[in-house]
Amino acid sequence: MAEKNFFESKQSLNIKGRLIDLSSPKVMGILNITPDSFYSNSRTKTIDEALNKAARFLNEGATFIDIGGYSSRPGAKDISPNEETDRLVPVVENLAKTFPEAIISIDTFRAKVAEETIAAGAHMINDIAAGDLDSQMFETVARLRVPYIMMHMQGTPQNMQQNPTYNNVLLEVIDDLSKKVAALKALHIHDVIIDPGFGFGKTVEHNYELLRQMEAFKIFKLPVLVGFSRKGMIYKTLGITAAEALNGTSVLNTIALQKGAGILRVHDVKEAVECVKLVERLTG
Repeated sequence: MAEKNFFESKQSLNIKGRLIDLSSPKVMGILNITPDSFYSNSRTKTIDEALNKAARFLNEGATFIDIGGYSSRPGAKDISPNEETDRLVPVVENLAKTFPEAIISIDTFRAKVAEETIAAGAHMINDIAAGDLDSQMFETVARLRVPYIMMHMQGTPQNMQQNPTYNNVLLEVIDDLSKKVAALKALHIHDVIIDPGFGFGKTVEHNYELLRQMEAFKIFKLPVLVGFSRKGMIYKTLGITAAEALNGTSVLNTIALQKGAGILRVHDVKEAVECVKLVERLTG
């Protein structure tokens, strides 16, 4: 019976002994330590700039700060693990020291980077490749005993938008993630979050099909994270730019919350927190 219920209705995360209740949706602020992220206003060039942005996110109600040192925009330049680590570790160390209450997530698909940033003070790993780009990732997360965000992506950041193809995008994404959940379960990784991977190896039509049927991800009985923030599925549909896509982001975040999203990963924390408050007022 215990085995059967291993992942039953997961509503919390254990962050080094601190329980985070996800029965009420939470917001994750994006902190990019990259020179080429798709949304230029999200790029952070110095430690002081990163600390100021993190302070604003926390003041606006973010529960998590997701730090990335590798741009995963379509066609992004590949960088070495060492360069990625060199970008991340000083920011993590300073952020953990300055804001000890902050929960720091690391956006990486590399086990070595995960290990070094957790050692520097980070708390969880956000892997856009769900282990596909580093065979050591699952074992590393199991050893580190940290929460793990597992995202679906077809291909790599360099080629993922070169004619992504599915026979049935929802079934194929669920099938792929189901196999990964089973592998994580076998390694006794308790704190897992599912991310359908909007914009990663998917056309605009694929993205909206996943959103339309997002309730299907409840089959995992795990928290679901969504990341629509200022993405092409918004600005291409509306004929605008990423810089103009905040309103569209709030609309899709609201829809996702109504369909069961537990975490909103965003560039704009204040507006996402407002979405959560209003949806909770409506449903509560």
